[in-house]
Amino acid sequence: MDKSQDEKIDKLKRFNQAMGVLHLVQGVLILLLSTSSTMPVQQTLLDFDPESGTVIQDRNVLLDMPLAPLVAIFLFCSAVAHFSVSTGRGFEWYASNLKKGINYARWYEYAVSSSVMVVLIAMLCGIWELSALILMFALNATMNLFGLMMELHNQTTQKTNWTSYMFGSFAGLVVWIVLGIYFFGALLDSTDSVPWVVYLIFPILAAFFNIFAVNMILQYRGKGRYADYLHGEKVYVLLSLTSKSALAWLVFAGTRWPG
Repeated sequence: MDKSQDEKIDKLKRFNQAMGVLHLVQGVLILLLSTSSTMPVQQTLLDFDPESGTVIQDRNVLLDMPLAPLVAIFLFCSAVAHFSVSTGRGFEWYASNLKKGINYARWYEYAVSSSVMVVLIAMLCGIWELSALILMFALNATMNLFGLMMELHNQTTQKTNWTSYMFGSFAGLVVWIVLGIYFFGALLDSTDSVPWVVYLIFPILAAFFNIFAVNMILQYRGKGRYADYLHGEKVYVLLSLTSKSALAWLVFAGTRWPG
C-alpha cells in the first residue's frame, strides 16, 4: 500500500468519525423530538371455536412498539460502528482489512442496522405479525452476511466469483417482494389505508437498497474510480448515512404530521 493509499485511509478515519457524530446526533434528536407514536406487534395462534366446531385464528397484540426508539436503534448502531473503526485498535483492524479489500465491520453493522430498518418499513407497510418481522429481520441480515462472504471468498480467487452475491441478492429480493405485496396490496384495497409517509419511504428505501448492490458490482468490476477499493468504501459510508437519515426523518415527519 503506497503512501497515497495510506493518506486516503487516514481521511477515511476522519470521515468515519464525522459520520459517527452525524448518526449519533440524529439518534438523540429523534428521541428528543419525536412523538410517542406506536405500532402493534401481533401474534396469531390457532384456537378452537366450540360453537362452530372449527379451528380459528386467535390474534393478540403483544405490545405497542414505539417508533422513535426503533429509529434511534439503527442510527446508534451506525454511530457505534463508525467510532469503533476510527479509533485505537479498531482503526488498525479497519485499515488492515481495507488493504485486503474487505470490511468486516460494515457487513456486521449492516446486518443489524439495515435489518432494523426493514422491520420498521415492514411495520409501516402493515406487517405486524411477530413471526413475520423476525423472519424479515433474519433474511435481511442473511443478505448482508452474504455480502461479507462475497468479500471473504474473493480474497482467495483470481477471478471474481459472484456466487455469494447472487445468493445475497435472492435473500434481499424476497424481502422487498414481501414488502411490495403489503404496500401495493394496501394501495389496491384503499388508498386511505396507506399513510402518506409510506408513499415516500417504500420507493426511496427500495432505491437505496438497490444502490448498495450496484456499488458492490462497480467495486468488483474495478473500472474508473472504482479501481480503488477505498472509493467504493466511501460510497458505502455515504449511502449508509443518506438511507438511514432519509428513513429516520421521513418516519419523524409521518409521526408529527400523520394526516
